[in-house]
Amino acid sequence: MFTCHLKKYRLSKGLTQEQLADMVGVRRETIMRLEKAQYNPSLKLAIDISRAVEAPIEELFQFD
Repeated sequence: MFTCHLKKYRLSKGLTQEQLADMVGVRRETIMRLEKAQYNPSLKLAIDISRAVEAPIEELFQFD
C-alpha cells in the first residue's frame, strides 16, 4: 500500500501542480497521479520533490 501526502505539502508552499512539475522536471499529470497514489515515484523524483517542498521523503511517501 502506498500513501502520498504530497498535496498537503505542495499547498503549504503555495505551489500549483504545474509549478511543482516544472520544478522537478515532470508533467503536471505525474504530480496529479502521485497525489492520488496512482504512481510510485523513482528515488530521484522522490528526492527532487522532497527538496522542492522542503519535507522529508518519509513524510511525503509512505509504503505500508
